[in-house]
Amino acid sequence: MSNQQAQESNTSLYSYYINDTFYSELIKELAIWDTDLEMDDSKTVNQCTKLIIKECRLLDEYRFDEFLSLYTDKSLYWIPITPGGGDPRIEVSHAFDDRRRLEDRIYRLRTGYAYSQLPMSRTRRLVSNFELGFGDSQDTVFARCNFTLAELRVGELRQYSGWYGYKLQKDKDQWKIAVKMVNLINSDQGHENMTFML
Repeated sequence: MSNQQAQESNTSLYSYYINDTFYSELIKELAIWDTDLEMDDSKTVNQCTKLIIKECRLLDEYRFDEFLSLYTDKSLYWIPITPGGGDPRIEVSHAFDDRRRLEDRIYRLRTGYAYSQLPMSRTRRLVSNFELGFGDSQDTVFARCNFTLAELRVGELRQYSGWYGYKLQKDKDQWKIAVKMVNLINSDQGHENMTFML
């Protein structure tokens, strides 16, 4: 194996799936979250809603390994600055983490040496107003819901509000998170210490 092939196979150095095709699909899918999402399949609605609620609870309880297990191998955690998403190819984001970067973020939080999280933020999330709809197939669901997040750190209480956009995919009869977009109502304003998971 040549040095170049070794570098290309080392996915710790780059995102092997964040490419032009991924970006184009993501930009196209932004319009889906702007539509009236409707679903008559109560079983799927129940499963997907429970998944989102569980993800929030696992984050609030610092159960990071279980949190990661809810995400697909090719996932994205995105906090855009532009309200509603914008274009991450040409605009700055608060966070744009592929699976590798998401694992890095969780690893740092677990070590106890993430100094921006000493002491660790205490958080509680409330999610509501769920809207869900199928994508191109019955194995893809787009969901949106409103959220309010309270963070206590070093005696200071902060609040974050907005809406979450999720792309959920079925993986071996289990729903998993392929994309989570965190749309803060003040996304285009300055923020301090957003080093915990929103």
